[in-house]
Amino acid sequence: MPDKKASASHRRSERGPRVPDHLPILEEVIEPAAVKACPQAWRRIGEEVTELLDFTPGRFFKRRIVRPKYVKRSEVDAVPIVGDLPPSLQDRSIVTPGLMTEIVVNKFVYHLPLYRQEYIFESRYGVWLPRQTMARWMELAADWLKPIYEEIRKGIMKPGYLQIDETGSQYLVPGNGKTKKGYMWVCSRPFGDVLFTWDPGRSTACLEAIVPVDFIGTIQCDGYSVYDCFAEIRGSRITLAGCMAHVRRYFFEALDEAPQMAAWILRQIQQLYAVEKELRESGTGPQGRQAARTWRSRPVLDRLGLLFNSLNEKKRYLPKSRMAKAIGYALGQWKSLYVYLNDGLVEIDNNIAENSIRPTAVGKKNWLFIGDAEAGERSAIIYTIVECCRRRGIDPHAYLRDVLSRLPSLTNWQIKDVTPEAWAKAQAQSKTPSALAA
Repeated sequence: MPDKKASASHRRSERGPRVPDHLPILEEVIEPAAVKACPQAWRRIGEEVTELLDFTPGRFFKRRIVRPKYVKRSEVDAVPIVGDLPPSLQDRSIVTPGLMTEIVVNKFVYHLPLYRQEYIFESRYGVWLPRQTMARWMELAADWLKPIYEEIRKGIMKPGYLQIDETGSQYLVPGNGKTKKGYMWVCSRPFGDVLFTWDPGRSTACLEAIVPVDFIGTIQCDGYSVYDCFAEIRGSRITLAGCMAHVRRYFFEALDEAPQMAAWILRQIQQLYAVEKELRESGTGPQGRQAARTWRSRPVLDRLGLLFNSLNEKKRYLPKSRMAKAIGYALGQWKSLYVYLNDGLVEIDNNIAENSIRPTAVGKKNWLFIGDAEAGERSAIIYTIVECCRRRGIDPHAYLRDVLSRLPSLTNWQIKDVTPEAWAKAQAQSKTPSALAA
């Protein structure tokens, strides 16, 4: 049986230079400022060469940065000068913003695990990048993007209206090769930004850590009991809004068991959604939505409430039946389901937040578990950036390549200018007729 350790060691010894020699070269020459100011006063005595591994969609290439060395002609034993290297993501690393962007987008947008990327890069381009190296680069990317993540968090957690949902994900426990279940919590401003937060647990304490103590407003969520406990702790500062989509889901599951009754209830719920569709397509504002809901949606909801209470009192369905569970869930959420009628800012359901979680669900099917708890936190940062790009209609590849190139030279005060929201506005302004004319 072949020795895996020996074969891996043999492969590393044969892999050649860090940046493969067969790649095309893009050369950049950086002259010192003093030499550019007065070229005739300097004599070139050599150069320093830095080689980086870069990627543009469809091909790898070698980025060669040449920095000529000079000494003054008029000075004996002069100290050579050389141009400064541009700011980089990490000293003495071959990774460039272009290559890092490609790996991040492959994993978090196209859901390609690192081991598959390793195979693709080697088989298609002849470039061997060990998955361990790419994992370190993912950690580096998350570290650079974290200030943007925190800036997004500040905007999302302002008082007002927030949608929250959570989904489970396995993570690796160091030392024993086993996995545990952690949770990716998503906080969303409808038609605004979204924030992912990783936590090993799913308790009320998780919500306490995620939602600032000074948050005042409405939180829309499903019927998970933790939200009720959280709202009870926060008191009058928090109003819970229910999710009609969850109610509808339970009755849909009960169709086979009680086809006539469940179908009638689903038709009533469909009327509520028809109202929302009309309001959305007409661009009606919050006040108009509240008025239309009072006039058209409240009677439907009242009618359903009377029916559910009647069916529950008469014990029409067996307690463990799907129909009884659907009625019980709806009655348990009934007060919170009315919240959207009285507030035109609140949506009828939590689907916008749930849709933000879907990419993580696709990813889980491909890589099965997250590396460890810390990897979960890094994934939350990158998922946040990618999903905010998607909501703003931004190409994540274009955004990340640009921002990762600029971050090493930005100050903390400039981070607010490179969030997906700010970046999208800047791109839109650059394409205005006045800007094009200039």
